[in-house]
Amino acid sequence: MLDIVKRWIWYDWIMLATRFINSTTLIITMISVQEGLTLPLWIVVFWGIAAFSIPWLCLQFSYKYYLFTEMLIYGGLCIYLTSLFPVAFVSFLVSAFLIAANSAHRSYRWTAPATILIFPALFYTVAQSNDYFITISYYGLAYVMGFAFHLLIVNHRQNETIRKQNAVLEQYMSQIERITLTEERNRLSRELHDTVGHAYTSIIMGMETLRADLVTETGIQRLDSLLELGRKSIEEVRGYLHQMGSAEDSLIQSLQLLGDEFQEHAQVNVIFRVLGEEYMLSRQAKMALTRCMQESLTNAVRHGEATEMTVSLQFEQQFTRLEVQDNGRGMEEWREGFGINAMKERAMNLQGQVSVFTKPGDGTRVTCTLPRQAETLEEEIRLLIVDDQLFIRESLRTLLDKFPDLVIVGLAEDGEQAVDLCGRLQPHVVLMDLDMPRKGGAEATTIIKEQWPHIRVLIFTTFQDSEQARDLLRNGADGFLLKTTEPLELANKIRIIHRGDTLIEQGMSRKIFEKLDESSVLPRSNTADTYDLTPREIEILQLVAKGHRYKTIASKLYLSVGTVRNYASSVNTKLGVSNKEEAVMKALELGIIE
Repeated sequence: MLDIVKRWIWYDWIMLATRFINSTTLIITMISVQEGLTLPLWIVVFWGIAAFSIPWLCLQFSYKYYLFTEMLIYGGLCIYLTSLFPVAFVSFLVSAFLIAANSAHRSYRWTAPATILIFPALFYTVAQSNDYFITISYYGLAYVMGFAFHLLIVNHRQNETIRKQNAVLEQYMSQIERITLTEERNRLSRELHDTVGHAYTSIIMGMETLRADLVTETGIQRLDSLLELGRKSIEEVRGYLHQMGSAEDSLIQSLQLLGDEFQEHAQVNVIFRVLGEEYMLSRQAKMALTRCMQESLTNAVRHGEATEMTVSLQFEQQFTRLEVQDNGRGMEEWREGFGINAMKERAMNLQGQVSVFTKPGDGTRVTCTLPRQAETLEEEIRLLIVDDQLFIRESLRTLLDKFPDLVIVGLAEDGEQAVDLCGRLQPHVVLMDLDMPRKGGAEATTIIKEQWPHIRVLIFTTFQDSEQARDLLRNGADGFLLKTTEPLELANKIRIIHRGDTLIEQGMSRKIFEKLDESSVLPRSNTADTYDLTPREIEILQLVAKGHRYKTIASKLYLSVGTVRNYASSVNTKLGVSNKEEAVMKALELGIIE
């Protein structure tokens, strides 16, 4: 009740005061004329108190009962008093005003006839001394005034909503500008470091080569002076660029500032808490978490009409998690917009995941989980693309060039050229096709792994051949993907392979395990269909239930630890739980696993 009163606006207090004054006046009048009452005084006073309180409580908690209780209880009291005192019909005028002011959802279509026509007829019936048409005009005027007040309230609410939305959008744009400037500053610092630093270094080296050509001591002294000036200048430039690149707050400070600014502009309560000790994260990870929090706060106010948000930033050994929980109205069916999709893309680019849980009346919870290994993404991955089709080679280079950590060092048209380029370029990862002239991908993979075991080979083919995939894995291939893989997913798989993990396309790995052990196939129950759990998710859930750790599961299923965590997080979201222990308990109760 206190929370409801806190959200009241001036017109709520006006209507409460009007109701209170009218009811109090009516009760005092009844006490003063108690000799003329046909009912005991205490019954009439209790009736008056109920006429004041019950409709008002219904208006606060259950609007659909308000209009009926107003007319039945308060209107009934006025009819009773009018039967005894004909002038008492005026006591219902305030009620007519309040009924019109609180009519909503087109209820005025029946409240207007009931208030203006039916009640005057009832008053005329019980006290025929009153003129029926004059009574109609009184109640018509009271209803019109109440409806005008209702329109005023609606207009004020709309203006208030627009004002809040504008404040949220202004704060959102301000944050976008600040984040964009930070990204641009970081980009400029890197580019200037490369260009200016290279130019200074070239000049200094060039001047050093002139030393042997100078014969006079004066010339050598001038050269030394220029070299000293050049070295000093390059150090100053590097210092400035370092300040540009590192002049940023910690993640905790950035998110705390974002929450404070949002709270000030949007007029909502933002509670921020940190679990664990902060550690270093990459700029991409910080940016992803910042944008996730910004988008979540904005959506909570714009679409969920939330008044309070709790932001939890959790630093774990293996991952960093940001959770934003609001007290808004929630949704029956979640619909993803551009902002959520952008959040998910940023997280996927860091092998992370964004999940959304919402329920009508329980608000919305947005969770962004990033593996801690994401901080190493700034390390360049040297990539060699091998395919006999020029179009595919160039297309892959175009698609992968947009990822700053993936550097295409070479293109090969067959296995023989791939082996030669591996010897000369020493790439980190080879993206290898299978069917090629002169020397196929399978043979080239065997040679590469024999000569350079540290080079990771990711087979990238068109056909889903589980027998061939199994043979290639035995010969040293580190992964097996289909060419239908999305570019963003492909980039993530390349990073996983570079970290030293083994990876197999999901459908193909299932076929391999079916042939190795028929008993490992898990039946898909009707309950699993209800929660839309995939066979892979059920498989991982079964292994978690047996007590296996994520690292052990990754080894068993030829997946990375990050991929297993993503599957586990997806299971939690689908089952509506918050951790793996709750997921196992719910799956056992539902019969999804045994």
